[in-house]
Order: sequence, then structure tokens, then C-alpha cells
Amino acid sequence: MSDAVRLEKLKKLRELGINPYPYTYNRTHGAAEIIEKFNSLEGKDASIAGRIIRMRAMGKLYFLDLLDGTGKIQVIAKSDVMSKESAEILSLTDRGDILGVNGKIIKSDRGEISVEAKQVTMLSKSLSMLPEKFHGLTDTDMRYRKRYLDLIANPETRKFFVTRAKILSYMRNFFDKRGYVEFETPILQPTYGGATGEPFTTHHNALDSTLYLRIADELYLKRLIIGGFEKVYEVSKDFRNEDIDSTHNPEFTQIEAYETYKDYNDFMKMFEELFSGIAKDLFGSYKIKYQGRELDFTPPFMKIYLVDEIKRRSGIDISKMTDEEAKEIAKKENLATGIKNAYHVADALFDKYVKPDIWNPTFVLDYPIYMCPLTKTKRDNELLAERFEPYIAGIEVGNCYTELTDPQYQNKMFEEQDAERQKGDEEAPPSDRDFLEAIEYGMPPTAGIGISIDRPAMMFTDNASIKEVIAFPSVRPEKRETAEKKSKK
Repeated sequence: MSDAVRLEKLKKLRELGINPYPYTYNRTHGAAEIIEKFNSLEGKDASIAGRIIRMRAMGKLYFLDLLDGTGKIQVIAKSDVMSKESAEILSLTDRGDILGVNGKIIKSDRGEISVEAKQVTMLSKSLSMLPEKFHGLTDTDMRYRKRYLDLIANPETRKFFVTRAKILSYMRNFFDKRGYVEFETPILQPTYGGATGEPFTTHHNALDSTLYLRIADELYLKRLIIGGFEKVYEVSKDFRNEDIDSTHNPEFTQIEAYETYKDYNDFMKMFEELFSGIAKDLFGSYKIKYQGRELDFTPPFMKIYLVDEIKRRSGIDISKMTDEEAKEIAKKENLATGIKNAYHVADALFDKYVKPDIWNPTFVLDYPIYMCPLTKTKRDNELLAERFEPYIAGIEVGNCYTELTDPQYQNKMFEEQDAERQKGDEEAPPSDRDFLEAIEYGMPPTAGIGISIDRPAMMFTDNASIKEVIAFPSVRPEKRETAEKKSKK
């Protein structure tokens, strides 16, 4: 809520004929530039602009810390040597205001690089006081709910988002250099698919039809492959109506890429090159620190085989597991409630026995075919699918298939998905009959991969939660009292 004292100061500024919210300001230097190039800039004039994050007044002498997009710099202002208007602005200034300052670049008596103000311009009068514990704001809920305060109070948070942007840029360049074409496919879809997950549902008034926010881009990108494009990718926002935790957010970002005449072996090599390249680009080394431990992105990455690892560690062979057998195993192994079928049990067994021991980048290969409705069977074992998931620090960061291109077999897998839905598996997507018609026209051999942006960004910024690298993560709506209710108290 607006502060009464600040509102009064705003009123006085306007009465003095000072616009507290001007249109523009001619800034010549950023804080970082002045500090980095001080030896060549000392004694010269500069115009800077930023938010006041600290302010001390000693009579007619003011010390201000101004924070801009590059860093922090001190301003020294003497109201008795400035114009009357600048002095009046200083007297009506509060912490949180955004100021423009023109003056000489100097070192203070204590040796701190500063700008000695000649003229002060109010650029935005702040009407709300920054939190009391502003420096080093640690209230997690407030940091996520009011990210703007987090960015003001914790400038290091900005570095997380700069790193995330660099990762995304690197990935785009990686695919662009290999001749991939970037597309945008529908976010609102009449039939959702391409992954398991519960969708968000909406209604389109003009079409009078139910639509879903996409859970994956896969089936539309494959339509482009069928249409003749040989290398396609999309940077996408996808949505799944699921729980929120340190590695899940209902709205998330990923890259999906498809290339003809390749298989999952080719994409394993490509993934190694991509992620080892990101590490080298960001840190100059394949080895980085994550949560107090070393993560080694030196290729080649380790490979483990899902069925073999689960059997070795638990004695359970999941390759031919039926839904009935799965329910018994779930009880015996005391797996989480909500287990409905073999897919869920295989997933839960992996989480229990295998995933906790994965640290360095690792490919988990060859899933049971019942877990892979859009994937070709393994060439030497029809019980398994040519699928891998890359894991880093025990967290899945992608999913890759040698894509299923046989329309008759695809129809069979869709029918099995429909049967699972009828049994109560809400995460099993419905059959996409339009896609099935498309694939009947012929789809070339293809490999496809989906790669998370949020989770790798979390790792490359040494964070334990993806909420730190999603600018505005999903949070429970804040309960606000209406003005009417407050007035009655």
C-alpha cells in the first residue's frame, strides 16, 4: 500500500512544478563502467540513473547508493552547492526512489568510487517502502511472489536469469548451426498428447469446443517432419496440471527437436556435445560445482540400462510386467499411493532403487515398450523401446526416442493408451486421430528429443529449486483485503 509520508512528498514535488515521472533521461554511464574504467574517467562528468537502496543525510550532505542494471555506485550530494530544484528534490527523496544524477566522477575521502552530484532529477517517486529486511531479502514466499523486490534486494538473483538466457541462446545457436528450422506450434490444442500428464482445460467460445494447453510439442513437430522438413525444433512453454515442487512447475520451458534419418544413438552424441559445450561456454571447464559437489560434463557420458539396473538392485524384472503384477509389486515394495499400472510401478522402482545414485550426466536407456507409446521397439528386443532419458544430479533433464513411424503399430499403441484411460489413468493422453492420419501418408525414420530449460538452468546456477530460475514461478494466489473491508476495521 502507498505510504502517507511518500504521498505527501509526491504532492510537494508536483506543487513545485517537478514532474516525478518524466518521459526520459540522458544517461551516459552505468555503475559498472565507471568502476571498471575509473582511472580513465576520474574527474570527468557523467550522468547516471538508478534506484536508491541506501541513503544517509548529514545536514546538507547526502550519501546515496544507487543501483542500476550493472551494479551499485555511491553518490555524494551537497544540497548547498546544487541548484534550488535539485536541493528540493533531495529533501523529498526516499529509499526506493529512482534518481538521475549528473556530476563528477571522484573518489571519496574513504577511497570509494563515487559521483559527486551537480544536478539531481527525480525519475520515479516510490510510493511503497521497501521491506525492512531489504538487504538480503530471504522470505522465500515474498521472493517468488514479488520477484521485483527480490531482484532489487538480491542483485545476485539477476545473474541466475542472465545465465538462463545464455543457456537458451546457446541451445538455439546449437540447433541453428546444424540446419534446424525453428517453429511455433499450437499452444491451444483440440487433443493433447506427446507425453503423459494431466492438461489444463479451457473452452473456445467462437469454436464452441474444448481445448487444452499443450503438454508437449511432439505431435505437431512430427507433422512438420511428415510434411517434408527434415530438421525442426521449438522453444516452447508447455503446461501440465501437476504438483509443484523443486523440479516441477505447471508452466515450464523446454526445447523439442526432431531430425530425419537419425536414431537415439545419434541424439545421445548430440546431447553430450550440447551439454558439455554449455558447461565449457559458461565456466571454461567441463567440471562445475553443484550443491557442494563436482559435476563432470566431460564426454562421453555414462550409460545405464533401466531394466537391468532395476533387476540388479531389486531383483524385479519390469520388462514383461503386467498391470496386475505391478499392483502386487507396489504393495510389496511399499510404493507411493496412486499407483495404477505397470508404467507407474516401473517409474517408482527406478526412483527408489536407481535414481538416488545418479550424479554425473548419465543416459538411462531402453525402457519397457509399455512405457513408450510413440517409440520404435529395440532392434534386438521387442519388449524394450529405443528411448533414453538423460539424468544429471539425479534429475531428469530430457527424453529421447527413436520415433515410431509405423501407422498400424502407432494405432495399436494409441488403443492401449485409450484402454489405460478407461481404467482410470488420467495421465494417459487420448488418441490423436488427426496425427494418425498424418503418419499414414508416410513418416521417414526420425529421432526426437525434448530438453528441459528450467532444470539445467537450476544446475548451472547452483540452485536446488527451479523456482530460482523461473522469473515468476507458480504460487498460491495471495489473499488481499479489499479497501472496503479495511475501512470497516
